[in-house]
This record gives sequence, structure tokens and C-alpha cells, in this order.
Amino acid sequence: QVQLVESGGGLVQTGGSLRLSCSAFTGGNGVAVMGWYRQPPGKQRELVATITYGGLTNYARSVAGRFTISRDNAKNTVYLQMNSLKPEDTAVYYCNADVPRVGGRNNYWGQGTQVTVSS
Repeated sequence: QVQLVESGGGLVQTGGSLRLSCSAFTGGNGVAVMGWYRQPPGKQRELVATITYGGLTNYARSVAGRFTISRDNAKNTVYLQMNSLKPEDTAVYYCNADVPRVGGRNNYWGQGTQVTVSS
């Protein structure tokens, strides 16, 4: 069973920075695409950023230029560096991972970590 363990959330003032980490425990399997999603209060979950095993990245327009996603393939760990944070970045942030299996991929979610940006 694959487990995603997140860390790094918290409370920060507008303009501040936070770094989220997510480690995927896969029993020895690698991870294909890893990403971060978020769910603001009262809203649906939305994409923040994704990164492929080869390092190709994709960002939501609302975070492009402020957030940076990166990964360490040897550790099956993905990071999200969040700079110039705004109150509208307040949300529960979820790690997501695609893990290859015979014939396809399985998708997994972390438990979520709260990020609160005060004005």
C-alpha cells in the first residue's frame, strides 16, 4: 500500500513563504507524476502544480511565478516552495502521486496540510 506523508503547512503573514514536503512510501516503486492540489474553504479542490519524473512542470495561473514545485526522485519526495503568499492561498494542500503498476497507474492522495495566510 502506498502512503503519502505531507509536512510543512502552517500560519504565515501576507508576503511570507512556506515550503511543503511530501514523501511517497511505495514499497520500492518509483513515482511517475507528483503534484499538489488545494481546497480553499467552501470551494472545490483545484490544481496547484504538477511535476513529472523527468522534471516537466505545470502550474495553475494563480500561483505561477510565486510557487515552485520540485522533486527528489531518489527519495520519492516532492516539494512546493511558496513565496509571496496571499490570503487567497489559504487552503488545505494535498499531495498527489501516480504510481505505476502492471497495466497502468494507481493514484494516491495525502492527508492534507493546512496553509493559512493572514492579511
